[in-house]
Amino acid sequence: MFERVALYLQDSHDLREGLRYVQYAEQHGFEAVWQAESRLVRDAIVPMAAYAAVTEKLKVGSGVINNWTRNIGLLAATYLTLDDLAPNRIICGIGAWWDPLARNVGIDRKKPLLAMRETVTVMRRLLNMERVTFEGEFVHVQGIELDVVHGRREPRNVPIYIGATGDQMMEMTGEIADGAVLNYCVPPEYNHKALELLEKGARKAGRTLDDIDRPQLVVCSVDHDHDRAIDTTRELLTQYLAQQPHIAKASGVSMDVVAEIQSILGWPATHEQIQKAKHLVPEDLILRITASGTPDEARAKVKEYVANGCTCPILYPVGGDVKLLVDTFASA
Repeated sequence: MFERVALYLQDSHDLREGLRYVQYAEQHGFEAVWQAESRLVRDAIVPMAAYAAVTEKLKVGSGVINNWTRNIGLLAATYLTLDDLAPNRIICGIGAWWDPLARNVGIDRKKPLLAMRETVTVMRRLLNMERVTFEGEFVHVQGIELDVVHGRREPRNVPIYIGATGDQMMEMTGEIADGAVLNYCVPPEYNHKALELLEKGARKAGRTLDDIDRPQLVVCSVDHDHDRAIDTTRELLTQYLAQQPHIAKASGVSMDVVAEIQSILGWPATHEQIQKAKHLVPEDLILRITASGTPDEARAKVKEYVANGCTCPILYPVGGDVKLLVDTFASA
């Protein structure tokens, strides 16, 4: 039994199916649903609004949007709107994005720490319904506010979680954020260093590690057939290790393996390329950095992440049977 558990949805399902999945998760005791926004495929905000509209208690988070492509006024107004739809149920998960994707759309991710700090600082003040003037290096606003005329004017309870991977971003998250969305495709012991960094940052703000929520994305392929579950995850890892090298680095994957996969996969990767390269991902890696296998095997692996500091596993269902995953981790 898990005290807290959440569902992670990306783009591998029809969006209307996603609405049924989140309702099913809510009925079975899940705490939250987090919607991905990573590749140029599915924006997070539209699904979040849909999930909020068809649920009553489930928290709805972005897992994660980036802090470069929406100006700060629009960003705050967007989460104000989501909170209007589902008061006190919205979580702003935000990250620094990654290259080469950011670079390919013209974003120069210089000084990512400063850019994130300015975004979080001004975002929080705007959601507190303050009138804000801020002249930073990345955020420039003059006397702006969320000028609600029709509706609630009180400060909004929208916690801000940073999807941090690098050491400096992790430490800063402990200092300025309500929570850290810990990454997936990492072994459970990866969390040890992350917790040390979060605690170091928290101390700067007069807080403790317990003040920082630590949900963690976990790739979770559940199937009654162990081998089928493993093979499904292998396809996912083939793509992620090639296209998100920061995750490969954090998981300790050999850069030689990554380079070989990258030499086969294009952008975007085709199904044929993934099939050609997937043999390069060994099973021991799959078992080390994901929760893949039978329901019992998946539960046991997720318990390892919780034992190593994750406060709420955010389960990324790989494969088609999302309801089996929900049933596997259901608490109601």
